[in-house]
Amino acid sequence: MPHPALVPNAVAVITGGASGIGLAAASHFAKLGLKVCIADHDDDKLARAAELLTYVAPGGSEDIMSLAVDVSHREQIEKLEAAVLGRFGGTDVLMNNAGIGPESTILGPRGTWEHMLGVNLWGIINGTQVFAPGMIARKRPGLIINTGSKQGITTPPGNPAYNVAKAGVKAFTEALQHELRNTPGCEISAHLLIPGFVFTGLTARDRTEKPAAAWTAEQTVDFMLERLAAGDFYILCPDNDVPRALDEKRILWAAGDIVENRPPLSRWHPDYAEAFKRFVDVK
Repeated sequence: MPHPALVPNAVAVITGGASGIGLAAASHFAKLGLKVCIADHDDDKLARAAELLTYVAPGGSEDIMSLAVDVSHREQIEKLEAAVLGRFGGTDVLMNNAGIGPESTILGPRGTWEHMLGVNLWGIINGTQVFAPGMIARKRPGLIINTGSKQGITTPPGNPAYNVAKAGVKAFTEALQHELRNTPGCEISAHLLIPGFVFTGLTARDRTEKPAAAWTAEQTVDFMLERLAAGDFYILCPDNDVPRALDEKRILWAAGDIVENRPPLSRWHPDYAEAFKRFVDVK
């Protein structure tokens, strides 16, 4: 059985909804009979995605809307919320999924950091703060799904601005769920989607064919729906290369850096390479 918020005529809003995981989620929600609004920054992609969704939505174009939005600007999120309210009467499912992935370094340009944090972290804060009050006031089952990343948990070397943003999303969503479950009369729950390696525009780089290790966006959303139905907060997705057991070991090792007083990111420190290998290999 699907989550009780995912019922016909409920209303879903997905940022970053014109492609990748966002579009796959929009398609799944539409097939379930939800009214769907996708928001993204690219008008052409939005138009194509909205047209595709009309073919799977039971009500066709009447059940689908789209709006160009920069999630880093709160006023644009406020316009989105007002537009959905005017068209569909409110929101039951919010998926804060918009994200970018430019390369960054610790001492790199400030503009790169501001852009990354503006979309990947502030976009989720903006979406939640603008939509959540109205969702709670509807007094019906609802979901806020925030797209995080394993990089926000194990924070590997290579793209620190992305890691910082996604670590912030994890902390924000944990606090959000705590507050929602302690709000009298609230039927909204928050969930942290933690994708594995997914072949999308964000991860494709110069590749045109899906790597064998990657999941499709559709597989990721299938898994998300299964875990939402089970009530999971942390929706930790595997892929074709990394099973859950390995993810668990990597996460535990990262937490152990603090407990064991190891150097930060010791998993990538040459002095700890053998110790990490032994830790992972223990059954």
